[in-house]
Amino acid sequence: MGRSRGGRTTKIHALTDTACRPIAFLLTGGQVADCTAADQLLDQLTAADLVHGDKGYDTNAVRRKIKAKGAAPNIPPKVNRRWKSCFSPYLYRNRNAIERMFNRLKDFRRIATRYDRLAVNFLAAVQIAALVSYWL
Repeated sequence: MGRSRGGRTTKIHALTDTACRPIAFLLTGGQVADCTAADQLLDQLTAADLVHGDKGYDTNAVRRKIKAKGAAPNIPPKVNRRWKSCFSPYLYRNRNAIERMFNRLKDFRRIATRYDRLAVNFLAAVQIAALVSYWL
C-alpha cells in the first residue's frame, strides 16, 4: 500500500453507526491525507442527522458533502483554519463509537499487526473481522 521510511503503512478509514457497527471500510496509504478518503466513504452514508469526524476530515469539501447528504457535520476545526465553523464538544463525545469499533477489530491479531502483503487481502480480513464481531 503506502511506502515510507518505516516501511509499508496503511490507514483504515471506516464509517459506523451509533451502535459501533461498521458500515463501510476504505484503505489508503499511510502518506495519503484523511480528507481524500472521506469522499468515497460519504457516498455510502445512508441516513444520518449528525456526522462526527476528527480533525483530519476538516475541509470545506467534506463539510459540503455531509450537508448535501442531509446531515450536520460535527468536526473539530484545525488549528490553522481561519474560519472556525460551529462545533459541539458535548456532541463530539459520541465519536467514541468508532474508537470502540477499531479497538474491537484490533483484538484480532491479524488486523493489529497487518500480516497480509496485499491491500485486497488485508481489507478482506478487516471485513471478515467486522462481520464476526458485529453482524453475526
